[in-house]
Amino acid sequence: MSNQDYYETLGVGRSAGDDEIKAAFRKLARQYHPDVSKEEHAEEKFKEINEAYGVLSDSEKRARYDRFGKEGLGGMGGGSQRDYTVDFTDIFDELFGGFGFSSGRRSRKSPRRGRDLQMQVTLKFEEAVFGVDKEIEFSRDETCSHCKGNGAEPGTSPVKCSTCHGQGEVRQVRQTFLGQMVQTATCPTCNGRGEMIASPCKTCHGNGLERKKIKKKVQIPAGVDVGTQIRLTGEGAPGENGGPQGSLFLVLDVQPHQFFKRRENDLVLNLDINVAQAVLGAEVDVPTIDGDEKLKIPAGTQPGKVFTLRNKGVPYLRRKDRGNQLVIVNVAVPTKLTKEQRELFEKLAESLGTTVKPQEKGFLDWLNETLGG
Repeated sequence: MSNQDYYETLGVGRSAGDDEIKAAFRKLARQYHPDVSKEEHAEEKFKEINEAYGVLSDSEKRARYDRFGKEGLGGMGGGSQRDYTVDFTDIFDELFGGFGFSSGRRSRKSPRRGRDLQMQVTLKFEEAVFGVDKEIEFSRDETCSHCKGNGAEPGTSPVKCSTCHGQGEVRQVRQTFLGQMVQTATCPTCNGRGEMIASPCKTCHGNGLERKKIKKKVQIPAGVDVGTQIRLTGEGAPGENGGPQGSLFLVLDVQPHQFFKRRENDLVLNLDINVAQAVLGAEVDVPTIDGDEKLKIPAGTQPGKVFTLRNKGVPYLRRKDRGNQLVIVNVAVPTKLTKEQRELFEKLAESLGTTVKPQEKGFLDWLNETLGG
């Protein structure tokens, strides 16, 4: 061990960061811990890993080691002294939690926050744009109204578990080469509650909770979109041992609109105009999310022309302004003509001639450039 290279021991490079070093130590500690590994030299290997981590996890020791090697660690817990102080509290809790190692964990009787709940809420397109007060209905566990949450039938009380003496866990002290280790496990008698109920509540059957349907009106802000989450603090599952309730997360879905497409906070509308309107120009009524608006179509408007209606889009969350509405013009070519219309188009065709002109870019190329696609 005297010639070991600490970086090689942990399998990391000399430029490794603290997180990488800690991750490497965890991996190797899990592999070579004597209480877990069946390899012949696991204990010796674990000591080497511990020694390397004790130096490389300490910025001052590591700096001296990088500059002077082990000789530079004299008096600092390195080299021949082998005083490598490592805080195993979180390491063993993370690595060996499944094996029951403990070093002063929080009591099972401590207050615990309730778990979070989640539900999907579907909105109409206009509700997502303008916001709405939405009534929702969901189910959650609540403290039993009959037994007030202690699980015992009124007039009786839970009694302390005789196996764990109210702790909710049983412990066994083990002696290892690292010193005394406390092995803990959930009490098999009371399942971790620390109490036994002789006469269970007839409503909740000793669970302390009853399922209830909750109706609540929620304010949905303007400008939300598919996937937006709204957190309702204190509307989740009840806490344990006097802990606070969890939260309810609303995950929003939005129904599509018949005409409008949403691009972030802009609305896109495809609008058909006829050939005469495109050639001669016109003033047309355009649907917006707020109602019809007048739009002036200039003479000679080409298919794919995009007009912008300012502040006719979706409101920004936590801002007062809105996006725009983009109106993409499509020139509708008639497929059925009256006799009079055909005669007029034939005269127009004679005057325009039959010459065609190739374009460098097509309509779709131009549209993609215009919309940033």
